[in-house]
Amino acid sequence: MQSPVFLITPPFTQLNTPYPATAYIKGFLNTKGIPSVQADLGIEVTLAIFNKEGLTKLFKAINSKEWELSPNCQRILALENNYINTIDQVILFLQGKLDTIAHLICSRNFLPEGDAFDQMDDLDWAFGAMGKQDKAKHIATMYLEDLGNLIKDTIDPHFGFSRYAESLGRSANTFDELYAALNAPVTYLDTILLDILEKHIQKVQPKLVCISVPFPGNLYTSLRCGRWIKKHHPTIKVAMGGGFANTELRSLSDPRVFEFYDFITLDDGETPIELLIKHIDGKIEVQDLKRCFTLLNGVVTYINGSIQPDYKQHQLGTPDYEGLWLNQYISVIELVNPMHSLWSDGRWNKLTMAHGCYWGKCTFCDISLDYIKTYEPATASLLADRMELMIAQTGQNGFHFVDEAAPPALMKALAIEIIKRKLVVSWWANVRFEKSFTKDLCILLKASGCIAVSGGLEVASDRLLELIQKGITVAQVAKVSQHFNDAGIMVHAYLMYGFPTQTVQETVDSLEMVRQLFETGVLKSAFWHLFTMTAHSPVGLAPENYKVKKVSDTVGSFANNDIAHIDTTGANHEIFGYGLKKAILNYMHGACFEFPLQKWFEFKIPKTSIAPNYIQTELDAVEIGSNNYKAIWTGLMPNSTMVQRTKKGSKWEEMNLRFETNKNTISIHVDPEKGKWFVNLLSIIHVDASTGLPLADIKASYLAAGLEDFDLFWDNKPINALHKAGLLRI
Repeated sequence: MQSPVFLITPPFTQLNTPYPATAYIKGFLNTKGIPSVQADLGIEVTLAIFNKEGLTKLFKAINSKEWELSPNCQRILALENNYINTIDQVILFLQGKLDTIAHLICSRNFLPEGDAFDQMDDLDWAFGAMGKQDKAKHIATMYLEDLGNLIKDTIDPHFGFSRYAESLGRSANTFDELYAALNAPVTYLDTILLDILEKHIQKVQPKLVCISVPFPGNLYTSLRCGRWIKKHHPTIKVAMGGGFANTELRSLSDPRVFEFYDFITLDDGETPIELLIKHIDGKIEVQDLKRCFTLLNGVVTYINGSIQPDYKQHQLGTPDYEGLWLNQYISVIELVNPMHSLWSDGRWNKLTMAHGCYWGKCTFCDISLDYIKTYEPATASLLADRMELMIAQTGQNGFHFVDEAAPPALMKALAIEIIKRKLVVSWWANVRFEKSFTKDLCILLKASGCIAVSGGLEVASDRLLELIQKGITVAQVAKVSQHFNDAGIMVHAYLMYGFPTQTVQETVDSLEMVRQLFETGVLKSAFWHLFTMTAHSPVGLAPENYKVKKVSDTVGSFANNDIAHIDTTGANHEIFGYGLKKAILNYMHGACFEFPLQKWFEFKIPKTSIAPNYIQTELDAVEIGSNNYKAIWTGLMPNSTMVQRTKKGSKWEEMNLRFETNKNTISIHVDPEKGKWFVNLLSIIHVDASTGLPLADIKASYLAAGLEDFDLFWDNKPINALHKAGLLRI
């Protein structure tokens, strides 16, 4: 039997759901008949530490040495037994297996509390009188954070639940600091990790281990794993790939890295891994590999000799989660932010609607790299097929589409396919705030199970949005957000400060725009990020076009993505970070809208130049409709009855059409002949049988039936009101 490929996600990425890279690769290998086994070592290490036995060993290891302890660590150590006696119940609760303990946790007398709780918001303010489960998850998360801080302050300074040793991997132009850390004695957590890894290796007996490194926080542990395998199992080859390599290691030249890996692949991993397997089996030479670094004669060599093309979306197979501990992940709520809760709370199956970004113009983005620039959408039917297969395998019907920006046309087609198949799913996605997200399209998305969208507002300044080439305006974002919000879909905005040439005035005005978006209720969640100049973005490739200067032109031998730079014309951006984030936190809870913006900053800022009702004015503006749409019916077919009408001695018949929805009954009265035509039209454009009918075809059908005054009938109040029952114009 062919030796399997072992696919690893090293600690730590997410605690609530598997990072999908290994599941994607396993799904692809299935299509090739190549056996594979996968493991998320992050959740396995976490659960090995955070249980009664694990904590007992942890406290014993800490107590066996002398430390210079902070008062917080001293307190936690004094409460050792309280932690040991409650840890199993906390983990079971966060795994969704002990829900009833939420009341006990919320009492604030059950769990010990350290410094992490000092940063916690007022819980009644954050969660309200209800929301016991979320409130308890937040308290339990802070409890784990305290234990994490103890670990970090004592036996492992690199520890972090989702960002382990991240500082060593971030902006590491040279390999020196990481190399020194890896040549130091193994840490307490390293020992646990390597013990788990050894058990997997003994069981799987692989010929190739593929380690996915999506973020800097996975890098250190991936190197630990790679070196250990190469030392103790020298016949096994080790390959690294993933987001970190794709963005950071494209100019790699340090040979020491290959003490830890045999190969490093770039961009889409399917074809490179398939060719690596052929090479290990002796079927092709090393020169025939694809997008792959390796060490030849002591020199780091990039090989891209294969002419084998990458696979298309329909050839990749369905992500396969077999072997992952799907019922063991823990849901945490670290930040009181609705979108962050979605990221960290609950098990989400991960999918992409398309490879790459259909827009591909934003000047801060890595649009020169394959994962952005090569755009290839899947089909709605293929996505729905994959969703059904993943639901059957995982037992979970929640999906997070992790596209850079999900295409609106494909979102529409997928929504129709979901409704047609009667799938019961919840899903959310990253989007651009396109004008194509009309009121009716948002209603359609909601009907299919869409619960939230996140999108980049970036700097809420039209001048800077144009410089970013975002292709949107602040007014457009407001209107689109209103459409999502009115449909019941939560909107999260990514916000940026510090883009090149951004002035103090623009930063203040951007905050005012955001304040108004929250005050009007169209925005429910947001987060500020400081602009980072990356090597593969238009700004990084041509900084002079954006009036910024690189601090150094030196290309490092290891990671080269984030570029230190000087903004020669803009503000001192870093000083705004705390105030911007504090303001957002309050706005998310519907508070402090009346505060002057100066309140958030400890230094003098100029007054905003934005009118206090700017966003509301844009929301109130009448939208110009378009006749370039298709009508589709997603509701139940109506019941019809004939009604006799009389007025001033005149008698006539009308048709009463009664539409039942989950919330109410909607009735309209129409001319009998028009009513018969309309009911027939609804059967034709029903989502079960159609993806919609263009307005021109609807009008032609109406006129062919010998009916008059189409515009008066179609664009009048009775028909227009039926979007609430499922008549959508998309």
